[in-house]
Amino acid sequence: MEQQDPERVAVLQVDVNAGISATNTCVERTEKSSNDVDEVSVEKTSCFYHERDDYPNLTESDCAQLEAEPVRTNTQLLSFEIRSRDIDWKRFVIPLDTTVRSEGYYLEQQADFVSKYRIPLTSSNRREMLVCHDMMGNYLADRHFLSSEKWDDYRFVHWAAVDYFCYFSHNYVTIPPCGWINAAHRHGVPIVGTYIVERSSLLEEALTTIEKVDHIVAALIKLCKHFGFEGWLVNVECKVRPEYLQKLIYFVRQLRVATEAEIPHGRVFWYDSVINTGELLWQNELNERNIDFYRCTNNTLINYGWNDASLAKTAATLRGEHASLHSAFFGLDVFGRNQVGRFQSAATLKRIADAGFSIGIFAPGWSFETLQQYGYNIRNEDGDEAVNSAFLSRNDRWWWRLWEFLATHPYRKLPFYTDFCVGSGRASYQHGLQLPNSKPFLNLSRQSLQPSVPLKDNATHSFTDVYGGGNSLRITNYERAFRLFLTEFSLPLGAVLLGYAYKAHDSTTLDVVLRFSAPKQQEKDLYVFCGNYSQHILAAGRCYISPLNGANAQRFEHSEIPALENTMANGGWRTRYYLVQFDGPVMLKDIGLRCGRSTSAATDTFLGAIYLQSMKLQDAMWPQIVDEKANIEVYRQQMWS
Repeated sequence: MEQQDPERVAVLQVDVNAGISATNTCVERTEKSSNDVDEVSVEKTSCFYHERDDYPNLTESDCAQLEAEPVRTNTQLLSFEIRSRDIDWKRFVIPLDTTVRSEGYYLEQQADFVSKYRIPLTSSNRREMLVCHDMMGNYLADRHFLSSEKWDDYRFVHWAAVDYFCYFSHNYVTIPPCGWINAAHRHGVPIVGTYIVERSSLLEEALTTIEKVDHIVAALIKLCKHFGFEGWLVNVECKVRPEYLQKLIYFVRQLRVATEAEIPHGRVFWYDSVINTGELLWQNELNERNIDFYRCTNNTLINYGWNDASLAKTAATLRGEHASLHSAFFGLDVFGRNQVGRFQSAATLKRIADAGFSIGIFAPGWSFETLQQYGYNIRNEDGDEAVNSAFLSRNDRWWWRLWEFLATHPYRKLPFYTDFCVGSGRASYQHGLQLPNSKPFLNLSRQSLQPSVPLKDNATHSFTDVYGGGNSLRITNYERAFRLFLTEFSLPLGAVLLGYAYKAHDSTTLDVVLRFSAPKQQEKDLYVFCGNYSQHILAAGRCYISPLNGANAQRFEHSEIPALENTMANGGWRTRYYLVQFDGPVMLKDIGLRCGRSTSAATDTFLGAIYLQSMKLQDAMWPQIVDEKANIEVYRQQMWS
C-alpha cells in the first residue's frame, strides 16, 4: 500500500402482493449440504448486552489494559509487551461462528426484491472480497473495550458480502480491537491484523537470522491466539537488501504455514509491494517479479494502480500456476487513487468482476471521513445526529451501487434473533424502554446480526424510536415488499415460529414476508405473509397468517420479545408471534417486509426485533394452539408457486 494521501487523511420492481411470479427466473442451487441444525424447542435466553453489568469485576485498570493498541517494535513483539498480556481474552472475544452463514449467491440488480432470483457460487464464478479498514490511522473511538460515547463514529454493517476483514494502521503490528473481532465473528467473517514494515532497519532487525525469523513468526501467532483473530496482511513497504530477501520469503512462507496450522480458519495475505530483487516497486499485477511471494501465501492483495493489461497478465500468470483467479484480490481505493472511486466505484468493481478476480476494498471509511468536507464535525467526541444520519445514508448508497457484483452469504443458523443494533446508540434500550442511567455508546461488540443487503430506500436506522440495543429500523418503503435477510434455514420437520416487535399506527399494515421453497425443488416457492389478519388465508403461491393470541404467544416468547399487552407501557411497541406447520420439509430462503399506509398517515413505522426458531412437532401439536397455528398442506394441496 502506497503512503497515505494527505487529503485522504484530512478528510425491475416486484410488487409481492400483486404478483411475485413476475421474476420467475430461477437459477438456485439444487444440491445443498446438511444444515446440521438440531430441532430444538423455543430458546428463552437473553442476548442483550449490559455493558459493565456483564463484567462486574472489571476495574478501571482492567479497562485500560483491554484498550486496543498496536505493537511498534520487535522488542515489544518478541517480549509480548502489551497491556493486556495477563487478560484472558476468551472471556471477551466471540469465537468465529462458521455455522451462521452458508455459501454466497449473486443477486445482481434484484438485491432488495423478495424473489427467487439468485445465482449460486461455483468453482467457475467464485469471487471473494477482502475489506481493508484503513481510516484516519485507526485506533480511534473503536479502540475502547467497553464503550466510547462517540456514538456517531464509523461502523461497518455489510458483513453478508465480506469474506475477510482486515484492520489496518501504519504501525508495525496492528491488532484488531475487540469490538471489530466480535462484530466480524458474529457474522461468520474471519478478521486479520496487519504486519507492515515501512523502515528497512525494522525489517532487517526481524530478519537477522533464521532463528530470529522463527521467533517473530511465533510471536505473531501468539498474538492471534491471545486476541482471537485469524491471521495477517503482510505489507513490506521498504527496500529489502539482497542478503535479506530469501529470509523475507522464508518469513512469509512460515507465517502462512504456522497460521493455517495453529489458527482455526487462519489466513495470510501478501500485499503487492517489493519484488524479487528487493526493490519496493508495486507491480499492480501478478507476474514473474512477485510470483515468489504469491507462492508463499496463495493470496495476494494487488495494489490499486492496475489497468486492463494488468488483469490479463495476472490471469495468464495464475493459469501458469494452475491457480484460481479468485486467489488474486485486485485493489480498489474508495478515495479514487489510480482508479474510478467514490460514488463511481462500481465501474471499477465491474472490471474486476468481469475478469473473474476477487476484490480488495481499501478505506470504505471514505463515506465517514469525507463528511468533514461538507461541514460536518466528525471529530465531536459526544457524537452528532447530523453526522450519524448523513454517514449511514451515504454509506448505504455507496454499498448498494456495488452489490450486484458481490456475493451475498445467506444466514443458515437457527435460532435467529436480531434487534438491528449497529453497535452504537444515543442510549441503551430493552423491550422498548430506555434503560436507567444509560449513556450514548459506541461498542461494536454490541452489534446484532445485520440485514443481508443494503437498506437503500427501503428503511433507515432510528436512534430515537428504539426497541432493543441502540437503534431500530424505520420503514421508508410503503409501496412493495423488500428483502431484509437472505436465508437458508432448513426446517426438516416443517414447523417454524416467528416473532417480531414493531411500532406502527393502527391504520398501517405490516407483514413480515417469509419465502419458503421445497428443499430438493427450489424452483418452487411459497410466500407466507405474517400480519394482522383475522384468520388464515391459504392459497397457492401465497398465504396470509394471523398471529397467536396473547396466552399462546407467551408459551413461545423469546426473552427479548415478550408478548406485549400494554403498548403504552413500552413506548407504543407491540409484538406478534406466528406458528406455521407444513406437511413436509421446507427451506426458508428469504425474510422480507411489506408495509402499507394511507397517504394521510404521518406516523412512521418501525421494526425493532425479529426472532425465528425451528419447532419440534410435539410443540406444534399442543392442543391449546391447534386452532391458531397455520397448518399449510403445501405438498398435499400442491400450493407451491
